[in-house]
Amino acid sequence: MEVINRYITIKNHVDGAPQDSDFELRSSPLSLSLDPASHEVIVKNLYVSIDPYQLNRMKSYSSSQQRSNYAVAITPGEDIDTYAVGKVVASGNPKFVKGDLVAGLLKWGDFTVVKPGGMLNKLDPMGFPLSYHVGILGFSGLTAYAGFFEICKPKKGEKVFVSAALGSVGNLVGQFAKALGCYVIGSAGSKEKVALLKEKLGFDGAFNYREETDLKSTLQRYFPDGIDIYFDNVGGDMQEAAVSNMNINGRIAVCGVISEYTGGEKRAAPSMMDVIYKRLKIQGFLAGDHMNLFGDFLSTTCDHLRSGKIQPLEDISDGVESIPSALINLFRGQNIGKKIVRIAEE
Repeated sequence: MEVINRYITIKNHVDGAPQDSDFELRSSPLSLSLDPASHEVIVKNLYVSIDPYQLNRMKSYSSSQQRSNYAVAITPGEDIDTYAVGKVVASGNPKFVKGDLVAGLLKWGDFTVVKPGGMLNKLDPMGFPLSYHVGILGFSGLTAYAGFFEICKPKKGEKVFVSAALGSVGNLVGQFAKALGCYVIGSAGSKEKVALLKEKLGFDGAFNYREETDLKSTLQRYFPDGIDIYFDNVGGDMQEAAVSNMNINGRIAVCGVISEYTGGEKRAAPSMMDVIYKRLKIQGFLAGDHMNLFGDFLSTTCDHLRSGKIQPLEDISDGVESIPSALINLFRGQNIGKKIVRIAEE
């Protein structure tokens, strides 16, 4: 049997903000027959992740491309891998059979041919929607969990600030912090997002950074006794303002610097004097470095979901053709929660 596999690729390197003209929807025939000795697996993609870091892979150069196996450069014209959930439609690998639900590195397309050694695991939905396993129970969730609990080592009652707090990672960090008993403030880019943070997710407070002219004063207003933990998703001026308001022995987990991804904003320049005399810990991290925490993360997050302590926040588009706009809209601040594209129904 042969099918037509549609997939997204880039036409050229993308060194600024992504545009529709940077992407192309291609198609090619794909045979669903496999040699049993091939050890390949053909997966029908169901839900694929859309993440800001993909833009760094599309650049003509980014230091991230040489530092992580998950962030290697994308060559124009080639298909693009991402974390995703799918269903096996053909298998030459004895570990998988037709009909298995799987999660791993799949493609921005209808189908993925997973070569031997590719990242692919059987998936037990555990009673949750499959989309959860792309976001809140997938790498976005692990990023939030590892960055907050492993890097920041929080204690009940500590004061936590989260930037891009309604993004795929930030909203979970804030919810983990509230579940632990911390005081949590988030920043977002609209009045509607601020309302969601406070009313739906239970943040103690939130502000629209677009309306603030002096971020240092803003944070001082929300944290009159200082910040113990800053979970940084944006870099830039927000990082500078947070550092100036940190308490002694404060911890900063640097998860992302989206303000720098499109090259239009100035780079962060926090006061090193503050870093020294406040004895601050500032640490970058990648979720892939903390796979040893996946079991604990999954157990804790599932318990919180079932008890209602954590609310899933998903932004789902439909169809392979919607993938470029889904990524573009991330950089326009139009997503709410985890951005996912549903390729097909199970």
